[in-house]
Amino acid sequence: MTRLVTLLCFLFIIGACGEKTNLNTKTVSTPQELEEAIKNVQAGDNIVMANGIWKDIQIRFIGEGTEDKPITIKAETPGKVFIEGVSDLKFGGEYLVVDGLHFRNGYSRSEAVLEFRIDENTIANHCTITNCVIEDFNKMHRDDTDLWVQFWGRHNTLSNSYIAGKTNRGPTIRVDLEGNESINNYHQIINNHFGPRPPKGGASGETIQIGNSFSSMSPSYTRVANNLFEECNGEVEIISSKTNFNEFRNNVFYKSEGSLVTRHGNYCTIDGNYFIGDGKNENIGGIRIINTGHWVTNNYFYNIKGKNFRSALAVMNGIPKSPLNRYNQVTDVVVAYNTYINCESPWQFGVGQNLSQEDVLPSSEIRSARPIRTIVANNVIYNEKGDALPIIEHDKADGVTFKSNAINNQGVDIKPYDGLKAVNFDIKEIGENILIPSSKIAIEPYHGFEFENISKDLVSNSRSENNSIGAFTNTDFKDPNILDRSKYGPSWYSSETEEKEPKTVVVATAENLQFKLNEAENGDIISLEAGNYDIPQSLIINKKLTIQSSDKSKVTLNYSGAENSPLFQLQPKGFLNLKNVTLKGNNSQYTFASLKENMFTHFGLTVSDCDISDFNYVLKVYKESFAERITFENTSISNCENGLELSEETNDLGDYNTEYLTINNCKFNNVKSNLIDYYRGGYDESTIGGNLLVTNSTFTNCGSEEKNGILINSHGIVNVDISNNTFNNNPVKLVALLWGAKNNSHKNNEINNSGEIRVEENLEMKLMY
Repeated sequence: MTRLVTLLCFLFIIGACGEKTNLNTKTVSTPQELEEAIKNVQAGDNIVMANGIWKDIQIRFIGEGTEDKPITIKAETPGKVFIEGVSDLKFGGEYLVVDGLHFRNGYSRSEAVLEFRIDENTIANHCTITNCVIEDFNKMHRDDTDLWVQFWGRHNTLSNSYIAGKTNRGPTIRVDLEGNESINNYHQIINNHFGPRPPKGGASGETIQIGNSFSSMSPSYTRVANNLFEECNGEVEIISSKTNFNEFRNNVFYKSEGSLVTRHGNYCTIDGNYFIGDGKNENIGGIRIINTGHWVTNNYFYNIKGKNFRSALAVMNGIPKSPLNRYNQVTDVVVAYNTYINCESPWQFGVGQNLSQEDVLPSSEIRSARPIRTIVANNVIYNEKGDALPIIEHDKADGVTFKSNAINNQGVDIKPYDGLKAVNFDIKEIGENILIPSSKIAIEPYHGFEFENISKDLVSNSRSENNSIGAFTNTDFKDPNILDRSKYGPSWYSSETEEKEPKTVVVATAENLQFKLNEAENGDIISLEAGNYDIPQSLIINKKLTIQSSDKSKVTLNYSGAENSPLFQLQPKGFLNLKNVTLKGNNSQYTFASLKENMFTHFGLTVSDCDISDFNYVLKVYKESFAERITFENTSISNCENGLELSEETNDLGDYNTEYLTINNCKFNNVKSNLIDYYRGGYDESTIGGNLLVTNSTFTNCGSEEKNGILINSHGIVNVDISNNTFNNNPVKLVALLWGAKNNSHKNNEINNSGEIRVEENLEMKLMY
C-alpha cells in the first residue's frame, strides 16, 4: 500500500510539473493577445506568435527574465511569422529573447526596426535577437534615416540572423553609447549573414557603426565575430568603429565595396578576418586605420584591388589637433602576421594627405599628421604578377617600422625597405579563395612587445611551438569553407535562389502592352511586333523587364500622355532594359522618369539601339531616387528640350542619383539644355562619389539654352571620363568643367566651335560637417 501511495504521489508531481511547463508557453494570434501576454509575462515564459502575417504592429517587449529563465517571444514555426507594414519591435528589461521572426514588405514608423530600449528610461540589458530575417524593410524616402537594429544598454546580442537590402539613409546596425548605462556595453554581433546592401549614393550607408564622433572616447567593448558580409556596398565604410576597445574577429568580407574602418576611437583588435575581392573591382577594400593603439593580426587578404581609402591596408594621415569628428593621427599601431595574396599595392601609408588642397579647404581639414610609432611585422605578400608599388607612401612613412616581412614579387624590383625581404616561395590552394605559401618561409618572426599574446594563427593553430610569419603557421589544414552560408544566419533561411529562365511575351497592340507588363514576372522579355504603338498614358515599370523589338525601324512608340508625364515611369524595383525601339513625344513629356516621391528602393535603366526624339526631358530623376546603373548605348537623341537630368540632390550632403552613368556610342542633336546634368554636392569621402563615362559619342547643335554655358555638367562627381567624342557647333563656353583633384579625365576629343574642356585642380565644395 505504501509503494502505491508513493507511486501515485510521484505521478501527481510529474503531472503538476508538466502542467506548469505548459502554462509557461502561451500562443497568441492577434496583436491584442500579444500585448496582453507581454503585460502578464514572468521569468521563464515563452510567448509563441502564430504563423501568418502580422501587419502594422508595434511590439513593446517589456519583462524581467533571468539568466536561467529568459523570457522569449518566438515564431510558432521559424520563418513563417512575417512582420509587415508599418511595424517595429523594442525591448525593455532583462534577459529577453526574440527568435525566428521575418521582417519584410514594410518599414518602421520609428527610428529603428529593432531597438534595445523602449525609451530613455526603459533600456534593455542581456537581451537577444536571434534566428531572424530583415530584408528590404526600407523607409518610403531615401533621406528618412533609420536603423534596422539599434543597440543600447549592455550585454545585448544580435546572432544568427540574415539582414539585407537597406537603401535609405542610416547604418544598418548601430551601437549607441549616450549615457553611462550604454558604455562598457560588451554587446555581441555574431554568426550573422549580412547580405547585399546596394550603394546608397551618399553618406551614411554603413552596415555596422559602433558609436559616433561625440562618443568616440568612450569604451564600448563591442564584439563583431563570425559574420559573413556579402556585397555590403552601401559606402566606403562597411564597418565604422567609432569607440574604444572593440573586437572584430573571424569575419568574412566577400566582394564588399568598402573597408573595415577604425574611424574614431582607439585600441581595436582586428584578428582572423578574411577579405575576399574579385581581382577586378577597385571599390572592394580591406582595413583602413585611423587613431591609436589598434592591433591588426592574422588577417587574410585575397584579390583586393582597391586603391587609397580602399586598399588592403590603408593607414591614414591625421589632422593636427583634430576635432572629434575628423581624423586623428595614427599612433602605436601593430600590423602583424597578415597574408596578402594578389592584392594591388596592398600597403598604403599617409592615405588622405591633402596638402595640395590648402587653397580651398580650411586648415582644420588639412591631413598632414603622418603615422608614428607603428609596427608592420611578420607579414607575407605574394603577387602572381609583379607589382612595382606594393607599398605606396602618399606621405613619408618615416614613423612606420618594418620587421621580418616577406614578399614574392616575381622578381620585380621595388624600393628597398629594411624589414621587407624578397623571398622566392610558391603558393597552393587550400580551398575556394584560400591560397597559402606551400612551405614555411625561412624568416624568423619578429618578437615585439606583447607579441606573445598573438598565440594562435588565423585557423586557430598554436604559434607557441611552430610559429611562422603570415596568417598561417602550418601549410596543411582543412579548407575552412568560409563561404559555406549555412554557417551564418538563421538555419531556416537561404538567400540563394534558383535563376528562373526568362519568359518571352509577344505583344502586338498598344492596348495589350500595359496588361502584359503587369502580368510579366521578374526578368521576363516583352517582344514588340512591328508597328506603331500609340501610348496614351505612362507605362509602369516596377520589376526587372526587357522590352525589345527585332527591328527598331519597324517599332515606334508614340507617346501622347499628359504634359510632364513619362512614357516609362520607373518605380521602385523597376529595372528596364529597352532595345531596338523608336520613341516619339510631343515636346511636353518625359521619356523616362522616376517617381516624385516614395522611391523607397532602387531602379535601373539601360537603353540600347534606340531613337528618341521630341521630348521635354529624355530622363528626369527626382530627388531621393537612386539607380545603381543608368546606361545609354548606340542610341540617337534629337530635338529634345532637355537631356539627362540627375541634379536634384541639392541638399549638399554628398548624395547623388546614380552610381554609374554611362553614355557610349550615342548621337545627341539639338538638345537645348541639361544635356547631361549629374550632380553631387557636399565635400564627402564616404562614397564612391559617382561615375560618369562619356565615350565614342557625337554632340551637335546642343546647349543653345544652357544657362551656365556648360554642356556636360558633372559637379562634384568623383570619377569622370570624357574620351573619344566629337563636339560640333555647340554654342557653349565649356564642354565640361572637370575636377582635377579627383579622378576626372578627358582625352582624344574633337572639339569644333564648342568651347573647351577645362580642368580645375581644386573646385570649391561645401563641407558637410
